[in-house]
Amino acid sequence: MDNKQKILNLIGLATKAGKIGSGEFMTEKSVKSGKASLVIVSEEASDNTKKMFTNMCTFYKVPIYFFASKDELGHAMGKEMRASLVIIDNGFAKAVVKLMNTMVGSECENEPSHLPACAVECAQNGGKHESI
Repeated sequence: MDNKQKILNLIGLATKAGKIGSGEFMTEKSVKSGKASLVIVSEEASDNTKKMFTNMCTFYKVPIYFFASKDELGHAMGKEMRASLVIIDNGFAKAVVKLMNTMVGSECENEPSHLPACAVECAQNGGKHESI
């Protein structure tokens, strides 16, 4: 099983545990209230949505990743398409971040959309992962 599938499985497990909020409104509300441990935005989300969440997560110091398609995120949660979701539990968030960071060394090397927001400047530096 590859890391992408493991991450999607963790998202499903966190959903069953009630530790995920999905959709733009719930994600924004969780980040601004300080409950968010990790934000995941679909790679297919609009540029405006990506920019809004990147700015918000940078301001509130919440890690953000751009990962998977809307269908994949929604399917992992047992719902329809989802462009954004928030993980509220620190344990689930740490497990997902660990798997995301192992992906950085492999398939993410040439795909800046997988980088966390704190490393977006690396994407502007020719894809070098200096801050990771």
